Amino acid sequence: MEKRKARSPKKKLLRGTGWAIAFIFAVAGAYLFFLIPDATITLDEIYEPIAREVSAKRPEKVVLEKQAPISVLLLGVDEREDDRGRSDTMIVLTINPTDKSTKMVSIPRDTYTEIKGYGIFDKINHAYAFGGMMMSMESVENLLDIPIDYAIQVNMEGFEDIVDAVGGITIESPLAFEDFTLGEQTIDGEQALRYVKMRKQDPNGDFGRQDRQKQVIESILNKTASAKSLYNYKKIFDALGENIKTSFSFSELMEIQKNYRGAIQSIDQIYFEKGTDLTIDNIWYYQMNPQELKYVQQTLKEHLEIK
Repeated sequence: MEKRKARSPKKKLLRGTGWAIAFIFAVAGAYLFFLIPDATITLDEIYEPIAREVSAKRPEKVVLEKQAPISVLLLGVDEREDDRGRSDTMIVLTINPTDKSTKMVSIPRDTYTEIKGYGIFDKINHAYAFGGMMMSMESVENLLDIPIDYAIQVNMEGFEDIVDAVGGITIESPLAFEDFTLGEQTIDGEQALRYVKMRKQDPNGDFGRQDRQKQVIESILNKTASAKSLYNYKKIFDALGENIKTSFSFSELMEIQKNYRGAIQSIDQIYFEKGTDLTIDNIWYYQMNPQELKYVQQTLKEHLEIK
């Protein structure tokens, strides 16, 4: 094992926060589920139940009707034919409908941790390759010491389809790069994916990317809520069905639509930025800072109202 080296503050590992967009869109999709009867067909396609009733870190299953705070794991997966792939993005959201707030933390995909159910320590994004959604949930639970109640799995390429399904979005770019000009412009799915992923050409690095991702979130929500988008609901459902899997059942999505949608109006992002480099057998890992990890664990527990 080689010596650990503190990471530069400029190298903040905010990996793929743009995939929070997919989660927000999934929640926005719940609004459409409530309005369009054909949504039940799409839900049959995206529903993927997990092999447990409740997390081992909860005494009993959360009751959505009582507006209990919940946690959701968002997995951005790069799937290929005959290959389950790996979760290149892992984001945890805790949603508290009482104080109308959501906390979001992106877990660096190279984080060195225990892969629950597989008996090894490895990069946390390998949990999906070894055991799919379930093993990912349990490994994240073990790392953050909180229950993970639900999961949403997004095909990394599916983001393009979702943006195209709503007819493209309008953004106001704070800088010119690649084929983007400074100022307002309408972009399609392929462009939106590049817009939210670009980091190296932004003088503000990950923070600049974060601002662009928030802008895209707002644009997708506004577009989805428009009357014009309702006419394209079949395209939207097709995009969801082909690119998203979730452990939310239809009735649970209805409760989210009814009792939790106000919480997504305030999203507080939490960062892991004090970790160190760790090299084992010439493989690089991200080692969490123990104090920072403890702080994040406690923050999420408090938001979930877990004692």
